[in-house]
Amino acid sequence: MAHKYAIGIDYGTESGRAVLVDLTNGAELAEHVTPYPHGVIDEVLPGSGIKLGHDWALQHPGDYLEVLRRSVPAVLEASGVSSLDVIGLGIDFTACTMLPVDAGGQPLCLSEAHKDNPHSWVKLWKHHAAQDEANRINELAAHSSEPFLARYGGKLSSEWMLAKTWQILNEAPDIYEQTDLFMEATDWVIYRMTGNFARNSCTAGYKANWHKQDGYPDKSFFRALDPRLEHITETKLRGSVVPLGTKAGGLREDMAAMMGLEAGTAVAVGNVDAHAAVAGVGVVTPGKLVMAMGTSICHMLLGTEEKRVEGMCGVVEDGIIPGYLGYEAGQSAVGDIFAWYVDEAVPAYVKEAAEKAGIGVHEWLERQASQYKPGQTGLLALDWWNGNRSVLVDTDLTGLLVGCTLLTKPEEIYRALLEATAFGTRKIIDAFHENGVEVNELYACGGLPQKNRLLMQIYADVTNREIKIAASKQTPALGAAMFGAVAAGAGAGGYDSIVEAAASMARVKEETFKPIPEHVAVYEKLYREYTQLHDYFGRGGNDVMKRLKAIKEQA
Repeated sequence: MAHKYAIGIDYGTESGRAVLVDLTNGAELAEHVTPYPHGVIDEVLPGSGIKLGHDWALQHPGDYLEVLRRSVPAVLEASGVSSLDVIGLGIDFTACTMLPVDAGGQPLCLSEAHKDNPHSWVKLWKHHAAQDEANRINELAAHSSEPFLARYGGKLSSEWMLAKTWQILNEAPDIYEQTDLFMEATDWVIYRMTGNFARNSCTAGYKANWHKQDGYPDKSFFRALDPRLEHITETKLRGSVVPLGTKAGGLREDMAAMMGLEAGTAVAVGNVDAHAAVAGVGVVTPGKLVMAMGTSICHMLLGTEEKRVEGMCGVVEDGIIPGYLGYEAGQSAVGDIFAWYVDEAVPAYVKEAAEKAGIGVHEWLERQASQYKPGQTGLLALDWWNGNRSVLVDTDLTGLLVGCTLLTKPEEIYRALLEATAFGTRKIIDAFHENGVEVNELYACGGLPQKNRLLMQIYADVTNREIKIAASKQTPALGAAMFGAVAAGAGAGGYDSIVEAAASMARVKEETFKPIPEHVAVYEKLYREYTQLHDYFGRGGNDVMKRLKAIKEQA
């Protein structure tokens, strides 16, 4: 029987990537990246030159279609696979990336009347200009003991749907008025491909506070927040919410012609990048924490009961794998911290030595740092260079490095920063474990595990758990393709469940990272010290970080 294939499309912050996957074994036969023509719009609006405010981050919805136009035909051509053998398609997206659309599903920013208003454009996940709204949402929810708050670790983010929609209402009421629906970009792209609109359970749950049993937060909460928001969930956030892997519909003829695929090809509902990666590494049962490791880390875990865990980013039924509760937590800077050190703080002689050795600065530092035993540097750091996402949920916390002397070397500092991020992950694991959500194994995917062996060994030693590494370098796209195969179903040559798809298509490397007992013993001591610093600076024992920030702002 001829092999069947699916395409997964991973929409990142700067570009979109299509991967063509063999459904029998998950082999990735071709991939293609399309950089977004407009990139991240964070200074001026295209065409008008209108300046954007502080913390704004927008995108052009046409860029998402450009990925379909360029990358899908490219993977077909590179692989030599016939469009007749591609049976399914899935996508994943950075989220919450949202946009207002009119009654015809057209983004408001594409209309002549609204294109000069920044609020008509796509608000990218990292648009943080709705922080005032988020603060007020959190104050009111805490004050009135709203039951939904505990599911999000006690705080809703300025990045999420409610804060962003309220910002539009506050600053551009006409845009709010003209909006028929606020959509996640992932749902909008699926709508464009199929002509059908459905909200996926992942973004609805993690980013718009929807709950499978209770629905959205109560109308009375929205009324107390702002009387104009009272009916938002049944008007501008309306739409059925469906589990991941659901078939959104078949590919429309015009889109099929543009992409080089067959009309009617099965398309799965949208998904979120990190969450799609969980299926991509083959995790479809509880007890296994998946770390999507890059500039930051997203930690994901499946459970069978809804538990309250400090600082989690959300717990959503059907949010990651249908039939389970999906938990999410995260660290807001990991690879970004190592990059900061290399770009801003490493002496010139290190760069020269790396050049001489014919390797990158990161690799040179990793080589030097791996010659030290745990604890040998005498250094300890807090990993808050970009605030703390879990468990403290506080963007005003900053970095800390303790123990430097006149003999401290750059590679020792580099090692201390690697260790700090591992301690941050251990904090998250402990919070889950102590609240009845088991974490027995770790899985890692993303850019970092492929590049930095020392980092992965440190994580195994600090967490005292074995770590398995994804075989795929494009785990979210692979996961998206798997959900596309589920949308097609076994009858068409796909799969009837994501569990079956994962059994055949997901792959981890044979080599794993196992904890080394003598390292574990030293890291236990260091972790106790990390915890003391974490609680002292992070739980109000000493707010010096916030006071310094305030003095800086006044200056």
